[in-house]
Amino acid sequence: MTDAQETAADLRTTTGGGPPDDVVVPPGGVPIPLLEPREGIPPVVADADALAEVVAAFAAGTGPVAVDAERASGYRYGQRAYLVQLRREGAGSALIDPVGCPDLSSLGEALSGTEWILHAATQDLPCLREIGMVPTSLFDTELAGRLAGFPRVGLGAMVESVLGYALEKGHSAVDWSTRPLPEPWLRYAALDVELLVDLRDALEKELDRQGKLEWARQEFDAIASAPPAPPRKDPWRRTSGMHKVRRRRQMAVVRELWESRDRIAQRRDVSPGKVLGDAAIVEAALALPANVHTLSALPGYGQRMGRRQLDQWMAAVDRAKALPESELPQPGATPAGPPPPRSWADKDPAAAARLAAARTAVSALAEELNLPQENLITPDTVRRLCWEPPQRLDADAVSGSLALHGARPWQIEQVTPVLLTALSATA
Repeated sequence: MTDAQETAADLRTTTGGGPPDDVVVPPGGVPIPLLEPREGIPPVVADADALAEVVAAFAAGTGPVAVDAERASGYRYGQRAYLVQLRREGAGSALIDPVGCPDLSSLGEALSGTEWILHAATQDLPCLREIGMVPTSLFDTELAGRLAGFPRVGLGAMVESVLGYALEKGHSAVDWSTRPLPEPWLRYAALDVELLVDLRDALEKELDRQGKLEWARQEFDAIASAPPAPPRKDPWRRTSGMHKVRRRRQMAVVRELWESRDRIAQRRDVSPGKVLGDAAIVEAALALPANVHTLSALPGYGQRMGRRQLDQWMAAVDRAKALPESELPQPGATPAGPPPPRSWADKDPAAAARLAAARTAVSALAEELNLPQENLITPDTVRRLCWEPPQRLDADAVSGSLALHGARPWQIEQVTPVLLTALSATA
């Protein structure tokens, strides 16, 4: 039984659904299945009048609001939300259909200034932003679990280990664009926010006990204030298997096929992988087929593919083959920052020694603090510091360098002493 579980033992009564309040799960006992939301499955909100009622109810509610979103990853184009779930004291739970209600800015405004509770917030915030929901403050239960030292931080694992309830997780990867949504899916979705407030309260108490609550607050503030991620440059370069493609003409084939696939996927609103797999794109790039017959013999272009589809892929290959040399893509630009660590020993042995010492120091400190190394300080920050250390090796210089690389104040406070020692020992 972990300290976090013991701390949570007196928080078994719930503001959400689940077993009656007098049911207490003994530490280490069998978790209680959470089968139904306390007030039942709420109706799906899919029109302006119903949305206005939800907005009013949640504006009048009290305390933080639990928020979750379901996407159709692997089924539909993009990462839009197909269901939004919320729960707040005094308002109960709500299930909102963003297809019928594509603008939820009124709800976002009604919850402005309210703490949002999300699990793995960075996964849901982009799709929530698209429909007008942007938190001003948040509590991320997954990140809180990481900082508190829990070995398993999925929502089901956290609810089970902290609160003693078992969530049914069988519908996490279904096609949430399906309409109407089946009742078992809606039950699953409502249960996902049923205990988030309770989980948040237990984790806050545990973080406070460990002296890490301020660390968590800084992390949450950083997530809430982060701007939207900029569009990726040359996203076709991220095609799986791209490392096999060496020649510029072959790169042009990848680019043409990827962009054709993306246009088709967007028009049909399906996942690009359902239009043409990455492996098939790379096969065509490597083979540079001369005609449709040759293309059809390649893996990924077999008998199930119609002549019209083969023609459109062959046309993309032909466009790439016809490009003048000046329009062929250049090899991928060297990423900003230090080179891959595997090359450091040859390029800069002193930097390699610094990195080895720094990694050892960070690993030991993370184990001492009982949290993952990447949450203590990002590996990229450590690499950048070791590749170009400050000219003056003292605490202020190391702290300043860490701050420039985006480290939070709590991280700087914790790692500066051990990193200074590591850099000084290898100077």
